[in-house]
Amino acid sequence: PQGKALRATDANKAKFEGQRAELEARNLERKSEAGAVHEKLDGTSYIVIRSAGETGQLYGSVSSRDIAEALAENGFKVARNQVNLMSPIKVIGLHDVIVQLHPEVESTIQINVARSNDEAERQSKGEDLTKRETFELPELPPEDEEGFEMDGDASEE
Repeated sequence: PQGKALRATDANKAKFEGQRAELEARNLERKSEAGAVHEKLDGTSYIVIRSAGETGQLYGSVSSRDIAEALAENGFKVARNQVNLMSPIKVIGLHDVIVQLHPEVESTIQINVARSNDEAERQSKGEDLTKRETFELPELPPEDEEGFEMDGDASEE
């Protein structure tokens, strides 16, 4: 009733074989286009500026839409569903992201999330810009072993 399936008659098989060659040619063309984009895109780095706290925690997040927009600003036409981001980026730093250009072609790019262009440059040189809170634990008093009593024998179960 919905026209999604055909009976496997000889006429329908012949029609499908004709369409199959066309589909395979179109797929090969798309794959070669994706390969050309892959050559330019793979291994490149992009800077995304966001506001963040002193510990490096972003006040928002960087999503696949933000990454697709950064790529579009640099001349790459990539849909946001082609950006494979398992979860949004929520901390500053360098993040590797996979861009699926075609089912058989993947490119890996680096996203440099920073608070400013100066910080992005420092991060790209390997500097860690997140401040980690450090504190010292107070020294515990020595344990008084005489004050403890064992109930029963330790070897009994």
